[in-house]
Amino acid sequence: QLTKMVNQICIAGLVQGLSEAIAFGQKAGLDMNQVLDVIGKGAAQSWQLDNRGKTMVADKFDFGFAVDWMRKDLGLVLDEAKRNGARLPVTALVDQFYADVQAMGGNRMDTSSLIKRLK
Repeated sequence: QLTKMVNQICIAGLVQGLSEAIAFGQKAGLDMNQVLDVIGKGAAQSWQLDNRGKTMVADKFDFGFAVDWMRKDLGLVLDEAKRNGARLPVTALVDQFYADVQAMGGNRMDTSSLIKRLK
């Protein structure tokens, strides 16, 4: 259970960073599919970039791990952090961003739908 919590902390921050990067590139007028191909061969490469980057660009969020499930998991993470004294400011912030996605009706969307807040 604790290992899964560590995983969810990593994913929450990573998906937020990927969301911001894609939204930034789109606002700058870049061809984000090409950009993702290039940066996916360097230090920015990740499972999320490889498997969700282009679907985020295409505004498709009908697969994968649902926002509702991520909020449940992040709630457990934040509860454990209170118990053990861990400081998780980014995780707490991203949890609130997922609450925003839920408020937009994205409860069952994939966690990569975090980008919808930025569009």
